[in-house]
Amino acid sequence: MALRIDIRQDAEGAIRQAVDVLASAEPVALPTETVYGLAADATAAAAITRIYEAKGRPRFNPLICHMSDLAMAERYAVFDPVSRRLAEAFWPGPLTLVLPLRPGSDIHPLATAGLDTVGIRVPKGFAGDLIRAFGRPLAAPSANTSGKISATDADHVEADLGNRIRLILDAGPSDVGVESTIVKVENGEMRLLRPGGLAAADIERVAGQRLKRKRAASAAIEAPGMLASHYAPGASVRLDATDVAAGEALIRFGQHPVAGEKEAAIVLNLSPGGDLSEAAANLFAFMKRADASGAASIAFTTIPDEGLGEAINDRLRRAAAPRS
Repeated sequence: MALRIDIRQDAEGAIRQAVDVLASAEPVALPTETVYGLAADATAAAAITRIYEAKGRPRFNPLICHMSDLAMAERYAVFDPVSRRLAEAFWPGPLTLVLPLRPGSDIHPLATAGLDTVGIRVPKGFAGDLIRAFGRPLAAPSANTSGKISATDADHVEADLGNRIRLILDAGPSDVGVESTIVKVENGEMRLLRPGGLAAADIERVAGQRLKRKRAASAAIEAPGMLASHYAPGASVRLDATDVAAGEALIRFGQHPVAGEKEAAIVLNLSPGGDLSEAAANLFAFMKRADASGAASIAFTTIPDEGLGEAINDRLRRAAAPRS
């Protein structure tokens, strides 16, 4: 079983222990402001292979490479003017930029799934400190079995991956609760590959232009989170519910009651006050609680498709998609 260290009690000791594990080409589960990540040396084939093995993740699905700051990111990728403006405005934070690899970059092709681009993010807080101490970028998808619900606290990681990894770093619940927003700039135009913890409107305000939405689901995988079925609980997922069947789990948003909820297996409310930030922070934890209720189906009421609601609805549509 993985060793678990509370970084709120001993951050320096946690960094020393984590650097030792990372240097041995093993992954470490670490907290970020978005979700918990399963991090390993982005320049080492053996380390990246162990991420894929621990998660059961398909190797055509690229990994985000996390940097300590913009200066480190510039050593591995080429920034166009729009991407640089976004990085300066939102890093550290929940924004990933897909950029051309710099010639001679040490990032291993396993991390980029063989693409000539790389997704880069600078996380807030402890994760950035750990990368700085390690001195190399960390490839870090979410710390969960591939395709399943992302982990937003150390308990989730331990229950899912605790017998497959050596070290879990615990910082309590994630602040944002959904993964980063992923943007790619092509010919000066921004394209949204995955909505996430940074609202599209904030990106558009800084860039002074509109974000184009990603291509059809049949398009090639360019970034994490683009698979049609993803973020899925064991139970089936039903969206835009106006009623709930007896024994079904219900996850609500806002104050309006739902017909039949007294007979539901469990009733959870992402945000009674209709706050999308609160809803995003609760999303994955509540999905796990509903799944653990034993219900065969989880019903979600409608969530506004604006601000962080775009990211929430993206996760729910993928959770509800047909599964292979």
